[in-house]
Amino acid sequence: MHIELEKFKTGWYEIFIGIQEDEIDTLIENLRLLKTNKDQHFHISSDYEGEGGIGEIEFYVQEEDEESNMKITGLSISPNR
Repeated sequence: MHIELEKFKTGWYEIFIGIQEDEIDTLIENLRLLKTNKDQHFHISSDYEGEGGIGEIEFYVQEEDEESNMKITGLSISPNR
């Protein structure tokens, strides 16, 4: 997995997450486990080598009253035919 952070001049950031094919099933399985065990959470963690950057990303199930500030969108590029 490879993660990059880009800071926009507006004060917003974009996070790029490159995932290896063999990591996709692990991510899906961890998300499935969250769906059935809402008190659990999991992390994507850095090796903390090199210059600073993103150390961890935590996934958890939001409380019903927790406000959302992001949304999931569809694929960026339509499949070629």
